Amino acid sequence: MIGTLSAVVLDCPDPRALAAFYAELVGGTVEVEDDTWVELNRDGQQLSFQLAPDHRRPAWPDPERPQQFHLDIAVPRAEMAAAEKRVVELGAELLEGDLDGTRNWRVYADPAGHPFCLCGC
Repeated sequence: MIGTLSAVVLDCPDPRALAAFYAELVGGTVEVEDDTWVELNRDGQQLSFQLAPDHRRPAWPDPERPQQFHLDIAVPRAEMAAAEKRVVELGAELLEGDLDGTRNWRVYADPAGHPFCLCGC
């Protein structure tokens, strides 16, 4: 082993706002370093947000502007509808549903356009 993963970093136009979105989504404590770097700490996991003034939203699933990565958020299957309602209220956009219940996940974009999935567990 060479090292350990210390953080996942998302480029975005507004680090504070995106950190607040993910804090509502998965919990944790938002720590503002400055206007260019904000961290969300949760149970030893760190999700960081870096200012990218020229950020271009991924255009999922367009290969010309690919997602490059996505986050899977586990949600009890019985709570999927309520979870979807809440993430949309927070500023997420539904990109693809669960195909009338034939899949165990739904795809969304966060307010900066990064794809994430709510996955039934």
